Amino acid sequence: MNIFENYLLKINEIVIKNKKSLKLLNTEHLEDVSLEVPPVHFNFDLSTNISLVLSKVNKLNPKDLAKEIKKLLLSNIDHIENIEIAGPGFLNIKLSNKGLALNINNIFKNKKTYGSTRSSKRYNVEFVSANPTGPMHIGHCRGAIFGDVLSNLLLFNGNKVDKEYYINDYGNQIRNFVESVYLRIREIKFKEKFKNEEHLYPGNYIKEIALKIIKNQKKINIENFEGSFEELKKLSLKESMNLIKDDLKNLGIEHDNFISETELVKKDLVNKAIQFLQSKNFVEEGFLDRPKGESVKDWKKVKRLIFKSSTFGDDTDRALQKNDGSWTYFANDVAYHLNKINRNYNNLINILGADHTGYIKRITSAVTALSEKKVKLNCKVCQLVKLYKKGKPFKMSKRAGDFISVQDLLNEVDKDSIRFMMLSRSNDVELDFDFEKVKEKTKDNPVFYVQYAYARINSITRNINKELNESIFADPETFDPNIYEIKIIRKIFEWPKIIESAAQKFEPHKIPFYLYELSTLFHSYWSRGNEDDKFKFIENGKIKRKETLVFIYLTSIVIKNGMKILGVSLPEKM
Repeated sequence: MNIFENYLLKINEIVIKNKKSLKLLNTEHLEDVSLEVPPVHFNFDLSTNISLVLSKVNKLNPKDLAKEIKKLLLSNIDHIENIEIAGPGFLNIKLSNKGLALNINNIFKNKKTYGSTRSSKRYNVEFVSANPTGPMHIGHCRGAIFGDVLSNLLLFNGNKVDKEYYINDYGNQIRNFVESVYLRIREIKFKEKFKNEEHLYPGNYIKEIALKIIKNQKKINIENFEGSFEELKKLSLKESMNLIKDDLKNLGIEHDNFISETELVKKDLVNKAIQFLQSKNFVEEGFLDRPKGESVKDWKKVKRLIFKSSTFGDDTDRALQKNDGSWTYFANDVAYHLNKINRNYNNLINILGADHTGYIKRITSAVTALSEKKVKLNCKVCQLVKLYKKGKPFKMSKRAGDFISVQDLLNEVDKDSIRFMMLSRSNDVELDFDFEKVKEKTKDNPVFYVQYAYARINSITRNINKELNESIFADPETFDPNIYEIKIIRKIFEWPKIIESAAQKFEPHKIPFYLYELSTLFHSYWSRGNEDDKFKFIENGKIKRKETLVFIYLTSIVIKNGMKILGVSLPEKM
């Protein structure tokens, strides 16, 4: 439990125990009572809306109720120094130095899990799932990091999480990819000119895949494309997935599961999924209206199986079959999500690219139907990344074909900077990635500023012959933090709130924001010591005040936990 949970529990207990004297006939709405971080200008540690919530349902004056609750809290909780009634009836609470010390010592006792909300759900987080037709490009990068960090966040909270990659290895795109490899092999072996056709993949990586196949498969049959397709598909996809896995590894990402679309089709899971939906009367045979934007000339009205997704909140019903009667991509996706449900996941998260926004309603409807409303699917869309250099749009070389590869990006910027900066804005807005900024060693580079705070902490502990893994505690009887330390302590108390909000809303970008703000407070205090000897950390090789050592250790705990979730390294020297 954290400081907010502990005190909220105490406050609620005291109010329930004294409900008669408080004239409360109804205390059923205590779940709406919150304990939050008050605005900085109030100079308090905690703020609760309890008098506002209970006065409304009991038809009492909120300020009058606040006065009575204030008296009860001051007389029943030892380490509250002061309570102020603010606005329409908020109670702002200031803890005594003893109260601060006791809460700080609880953090030291649970430093590795500090901030965790300790949940126990089971999640399947599917992310990247790029077509296995070559190495990853920058369009996949943001979603890959978002999915990985969100998974780390859920794991930090005690959940069971499987990171999953769905291999779209079925359909025309794969056939075109394999044909491209086939033609490159013939080009290398027989000097045949590679066809310059629109459906083929021209990138240099296709040549690399072809060369690897030639090297490892001396007896491969390439007399004709159809005859060699199945074997060549298997070999080409293996090499392509190796490229993707290498890219992911270089970004610090490893998936737990790789699920093949082809294998699901082979297991007849599409038919099984459709049959299940039919048994529930969620599929019918009929006609769809012509899609918007498609010409009358190109549109053919064909009777087909249709999923009644509008029943579950979608804008329209969705086709499960193409004009020729074969399954649509959506039908295969329905089968894949049935596979997830059959693996007993009760929480599904899909991380999608910017071009998949319109796909959310239909697949959410399918999961609702397939699970009979028992499984929840959340889809998070990662918007585009725009590259900048010296304040101007930057076009990188496209060595791998008609895209900028992840490896191109890694050649320019290190993994830590990419991971941190890809989370510097909410996933649902476009991100500007400035190459110059992420290389600066200044406050304007957030990842450097956080790493530098941790390196500076290590420098301090080295200078006083201390180790950050040593046990430390705040003495409740003598603890007396200064104004700078109070600000930092309050920020550290806020950490569990950040984790809770980020996890509940699936918004991991809140973590780098918070870490930057905490690091800014730390660096500001350090700089103040250079201006005023009263605030110096070290004097004659020794720490001047034990309170300073306490806050240094606290800061290191939170930065370490936060950066571990982000998958960003913490150098001890910079």
